[in-house]
Amino acid sequence: MEFLIEGFAATTWQQVVMYIVGALLVFLAIKKKMEPSLLLPMGFGAILVNIPFNGAIDQMMEGIGNVPGILDWLFRVGIEASEAMPLLLFIGIGAMIDFGPLLSNPKLLLFGAAAQWGIFGTITLACLLGFPLQDAASIGIIGAADGPTSILVSQVLKSNFVGPIAVAAYSYMALVPIIQPMAIKLVTTKKERSIRMSYNPRSVSQTSKILFPIIVTVIAGYVAPASVSLVGLLMFGNLIRECGVLGSLSDTAQTALANLITLLLGITVASTMKAEAFVNWQTLMIMGLGLVAFVFDTIAGCLFAKLLNLFTKNKINPMVGAAGISAFPMSARVIQKMGQAEDPQNHLLMHAIGANVAGQIGSVIAGGVILGLVPQFLA
Repeated sequence: MEFLIEGFAATTWQQVVMYIVGALLVFLAIKKKMEPSLLLPMGFGAILVNIPFNGAIDQMMEGIGNVPGILDWLFRVGIEASEAMPLLLFIGIGAMIDFGPLLSNPKLLLFGAAAQWGIFGTITLACLLGFPLQDAASIGIIGAADGPTSILVSQVLKSNFVGPIAVAAYSYMALVPIIQPMAIKLVTTKKERSIRMSYNPRSVSQTSKILFPIIVTVIAGYVAPASVSLVGLLMFGNLIRECGVLGSLSDTAQTALANLITLLLGITVASTMKAEAFVNWQTLMIMGLGLVAFVFDTIAGCLFAKLLNLFTKNKINPMVGAAGISAFPMSARVIQKMGQAEDPQNHLLMHAIGANVAGQIGSVIAGGVILGLVPQFLA
């Protein structure tokens, strides 16, 4: 009873706010099925780490000193010291991706690059709003709609806002079906959204699928050396998938490895969601800037497709450009659904998937470019 009274007495209004935030994330995960494998552990963790005197996080105890907590230990070992968790997750993500639609239409790679514009525009905006460069760069990467990259970049750059950035990144990934249609309709007409695109895929050999991850890793290594850990493990996962001799390991990477790391990553990131660091105006600004980055990335992809249409005979549906973000395969499904809403006979899925997997590559390279450039500006 004494501990109960002390606990209630020590609870601050900021911790109560975090209980509400945690409950909201759990609700979205269970009731709305929004990224449940991440939002649920993050939501539960947000509640857990804000319980006074709990043993899940580091505590100073009278007569004993500092007592390490499991969540803070996991964060130090799995994210802070080695960035191991987000990097290992890329193996599973790579094993899930089929680059066949992209290889059959390589020009879709351009959309994976164009749809990263919002990242760099938001970095500039965040700097103008007073955020230090390392924090601004970490906020901007939210626009990639790539949670592991957002966590990795913010941690490597020693941002003070790892928790809010992770929540924003995964929340907006979950909200792709809501946010992207609104952004797309801002810059496209019904006629443009009704453009039909024929799909006559070229045959892609297994040799090409095996060589692709190797070639991408080498090129990325020379263009943006800081991206090698990101791109390399993503492509390693894809190589496991495509090599044809590691079927059981490919299945394990796609399921057991990816699921386990995702759950651990979610609840470990929650250790940064302590009330005193999370409940402030800067967190609200980060959520707003993350939304701006995400919307700008979507719009940039659409506008780039419209630009290409000025010079090409076979017109591209601008919505395909919006799929150049990293939220795979959610964004591709959104584009397919929107296309059929305008014209039930319009099938854009394979084009959108090609742009979507290009966005996965583009986001990790953008993260590597930021990791390579920002320390030079800070030096």
